[in-house]
Amino acid sequence: MKKTPTGKGKGSTPATMQLERAAVAFTLYEYHHSTDHMDGGYGVEAAEKLGIDPRQVFKTLIADTGTKRVVAVVPVSGHVDLKALAAAVHEKKASMADTTVAQRESGYVVGGISPFGQKTRHETVLDESALAYDMILVSGGKRGFDIGVDPRDLVTVLHAMTARIGTW
Repeated sequence: MKKTPTGKGKGSTPATMQLERAAVAFTLYEYHHSTDHMDGGYGVEAAEKLGIDPRQVFKTLIADTGTKRVVAVVPVSGHVDLKALAAAVHEKKASMADTTVAQRESGYVVGGISPFGQKTRHETVLDESALAYDMILVSGGKRGFDIGVDPRDLVTVLHAMTARIGTW
């Protein structure tokens, strides 16, 4: 189901508030999240329930390089290449951050981590495949709630870089 942003109430999260402050156009997508549908992951569930190509729906992951944490935004149809992510941020290695750390630093629960509105600001890398689209979906800050946004706006608002960090 599509919905336009209201800025208040049900559709208001730290993610949508950051986009509103930046005066960025976005579209809200809501669907009923089901715990019975977790075989492919939260992002795959979103793509299926919203009827959107999974290459256009992106997941937000937090990695740890040993010296810092980094946000990786990659298509739900693939995986993050941790070596490529580390290279993109000029580090030697990266591993997935502990779930508890990711939730605490982002301010969101797993399955609802948005690249926008995180409690702790981290360097962000968007997989370059996103630039092939006028709009990608990312989590809006809770399960069953996605935001459609131009990937170039994501780069601008988050001061993100783009690199080939996804694998298929």
